[in-house]
Amino acid sequence: MHALVVSGLTKVYEGSGRRVEAVRDLTFTVEAGELVCLVGPSGCGKTTLLKCMGGLLAPTGGEVLLAGRKVNGPPPGMAFVFQEYGRSLFPWKRVGENVELPLKQKNLSKARRRELVADALASVGLADAAGAYPWQLSGGMQQRVAIARALAYEPEVLLMDEPFAAVDAQTRADLEDLVRRLWRERGITILFVTHDIDEAVYLGERVIVLSASPTVVQEQLKVDLPDERDQLHTRVAPRFAELRTHVYEQIQAAKRGVPQDALTKSDTPPPR
Repeated sequence: MHALVVSGLTKVYEGSGRRVEAVRDLTFTVEAGELVCLVGPSGCGKTTLLKCMGGLLAPTGGEVLLAGRKVNGPPPGMAFVFQEYGRSLFPWKRVGENVELPLKQKNLSKARRRELVADALASVGLADAAGAYPWQLSGGMQQRVAIARALAYEPEVLLMDEPFAAVDAQTRADLEDLVRRLWRERGITILFVTHDIDEAVYLGERVIVLSASPTVVQEQLKVDLPDERDQLHTRVAPRFAELRTHVYEQIQAAKRGVPQDALTKSDTPPPR
């Protein structure tokens, strides 16, 4: 079953005498329970696409379907994790209150809300942080709070917009492994947008490479790495190097405006 369907999506910005076509006739699907990473050249419209998919921005043309239902606004079965965790958390509310906030839109008892908050915080390793304020936590811990808030909402689909771009390399590695673990344990469908090629190959079951703006799908690549991955061994595996090199070549081709079908077959790494 398709968890997400993007069909002929187009987004044009108009104003002040300018017309900018950010996304053009974009089509792809994400299966239920799949972890898909989205990469592309800087400024290619990745965030615009994600906002359209999350119902935060109305597309100019085409449509997005969540479990067969057209997205016309923020749908109840979807949660977002943004890059700027500092702006998405309320500093005057404690961690537990931040995680609970979206649950107040649901018809849940107070006891059930507390149960979901405690479970989500435990899942991200912050079981003891409910009474703290976000500003008392490190950047990586604040992003864990943002992830916990999304998990507590029990979404069908989780959209993540470059969520680890603002943290240091060690914290980023820990958070990548956290996402892989939560995805396996909870079976959530995840669409993860990143500008980091290594991160896309490490995390994803599939990588969708976008073209330069106006954005279309340059290529969809299956990541045939083992399900069990770790930062020490996976990243030095020959197959990892082949896949990340291929994605890099595709992005460079996208910058030059070279379509995928114009590349030679030798550019595509054969599955193993």
